Order: sequence, then C-alpha cells, then structure tokens
Amino acid sequence: MGLRNILVGMVLLLSGAASLKSQAYFNETGELPSHFTNSQNLSLDELVIFWQDQDNLVLYELYRGQEKPHNVNSKYMGRTSFDQATWTLRLHNVQIKDKGSYQCFIHHKGPHGLVPIHQMSSDLSVLANFSQPEINLLTNHTENSVINLTCSSTQGYPEPQRMYMLLNTKNSTTEHDADMKKSQNNITELYNVSIRVSLPIPPETNVSIVCVLQLEPSKTLLFSLPCNIDAKPPVQPPVPDHILWIAALLVTVVVVCGMVSFVTLRKRKKKQPGPSNECGETIKMNRKASEQTKNRAEVHERSDDAQCDVNILKTASDDNSTTDF
Repeated sequence: MGLRNILVGMVLLLSGAASLKSQAYFNETGELPSHFTNSQNLSLDELVIFWQDQDNLVLYELYRGQEKPHNVNSKYMGRTSFDQATWTLRLHNVQIKDKGSYQCFIHHKGPHGLVPIHQMSSDLSVLANFSQPEINLLTNHTENSVINLTCSSTQGYPEPQRMYMLLNTKNSTTEHDADMKKSQNNITELYNVSIRVSLPIPPETNVSIVCVLQLEPSKTLLFSLPCNIDAKPPVQPPVPDHILWIAALLVTVVVVCGMVSFVTLRKRKKKQPGPSNECGETIKMNRKASEQTKNRAEVHERSDDAQCDVNILKTASDDNSTTDF
C-alpha cells in the first residue's frame, strides 16, 4: 500500500484525535511534537514516520530509519529536522503562510505491511513582533491648543486589535481612539499599522502623550516612548500705546533737564574770577616784605644783645678801677 493511500486512510482516524497547540515566531523555528511514547520499545528500523500539513503536503518522512526527501514537498525541502530523542519535528525559518494544522503519523512495518500505531494533530500559530510604536509630530507647535500627530508600528502579525493615544496630565489620563490604518505585505504577509489624531492640549499644563498598540490574541500592550509637551508661559497683556507715549515723554524730559543743568553748571564755573597775575605779584611782594621785616627784627635783636654785653663789660671794668684806688 503506497504512502498516499495511507495518508487518505489516516484522515479518518484523525477526526477524533486530540489537537496540540504550538506557536512559533516569524523567521524562527517551530516545533511539531508527536507525543509518541514508544511503549513497545520499537526501533526506527521497524517504523515509518511522517508529517503532513492541512493540504496533505508532506513535510518529512523517515522510512525504517532512512529519510525520504523525494516524498517531501518543495516548500518544506531543507527546512525540517527530526529529534529522535523527543519524537519531535522542527520546522525552521517559519513564515506566516506556515500557520495551520499539521499531522504526525507513525506506522509499524510488520510482516503484513504497515500498521498505524500513533497519530497526532498540531495547530501551529505564527507571530511576528511589531516594532515599538513611534509618535511623530506633524507640527512643532500647537495651534489653537490643538496638536496633530501620528503613531506607527511595523512588521507584525497577526493584525492588532487597536491603536490609541493616552494623554497624561498632572491630574488626569484620557484615552483617544482613532481609525487604525493597516497595510499587509504581499510576500511576508506582515502588517504595518498607523493612526493620526488631533489632541486638545491645555496650554497651562505639562502634557505627556503615549501611543498604545493592543495586540491579538494575547492582549499584550506595546507602548511608545512618551512625547512630552511643556506648558506655555502665561502671556502678558500688551502695554497700551498711551502709556508707552507717556513713558517716552517722561524719559525725554528727564534727559533734557539733565543736559540743561549740566550746561548751566559749566557756565557758572567759567564766570568765577581766578587769581590774576597782579594779585599774584602783590602776594609775592607782601611775602617778601614780611621776610625782610623778620630779618630786621632778628638783626635788631642781635644788636641789642651785643649792646647789653658791652655794658656789662664796661660796668665790670669800672668796678675794678674803684677797687684799685
């Protein structure tokens, strides 16, 4: 009995078999377990083992211990490996199109041909991690207290459930939904998603905006880096024009008064009489006469002292003469 006929017959057996859940990530390795216990301790030389997908395409065949690549479909060629210790088939370089149901069949090769002894079905799901959501400002400043921005995330699978914005202030957090736009690559089948929103921004409060991507089926949340917007300083009311004119006039008056005072003081200093040459000569003559008077007094004082000395000497001489007689 050929392998193809065996596959058709095994479909009926699998209708009541339990199905395992298996998960793999894009471009990585997925596992398709058989859960065969080999309670009879059969050798591989006695067994025929193979896996097929939901379209009955063969992924791998091991016939009595020997691999049979000629029975493997081209889309799986070189992408599988069999772990004999765990009876598990590994599917390498998993793609999105690999998701689906797989079946493992194990037959015993006996004297009377192939006898089915085990079968197992596995449901393989494929995931691809979306990139971290990224916020982009469409304008560098807010207009009328409203800011426009976008958020995007790329290269993920499956299609996410939703994407939205969280606007955080000091006292509150508000959620802003938007229509999520998505596109899917025809080859990889990966999704790119984005939203565009206009958010009201209170100008007097610091604001932090975060983009959130909610994934399926795990409900995992991916958060962007926060986009922080600082509060605007309070706007001072403009000064009325008449006050500016009054201030300018006062400054002009002060400057003019200062200049007039300065000029007046300069003129007064120029009009005050200074010492003339005649006055200087007079002072010099008076100073010279004073010095001459002082010199006469000194000469006169010396003359008086000399006269006094002569009188003293004469008196002494007269006294000596009287004594002699």
